[in-house]
Amino acid sequence: MSAHCQLTGAKPGFGNTISHSHRRTSRRFDPNVQRKRYWLPSEGRHVRLTLSAKAIKTVDAIGIKAAVVRIRARGGKV
Repeated sequence: MSAHCQLTGAKPGFGNTISHSHRRTSRRFDPNVQRKRYWLPSEGRHVRLTLSAKAIKTVDAIGIKAAVVRIRARGGKV
């Protein structure tokens, strides 16, 4: 599963791990991405979305119908 949120567009960030001796090695900051299944009453079916934890809270606030509209406006497939 790719670490990418369908609603917010959150993607991994990149940086360095700095050790005690101050050596730097590459690392990746992944968003907290979960696969969640929602019932979409307007289409009479379930949709499975890959969402960050923040996006799950957004869906709870605005509703699944509005969230799907936003995903489709970004060019995402639902």
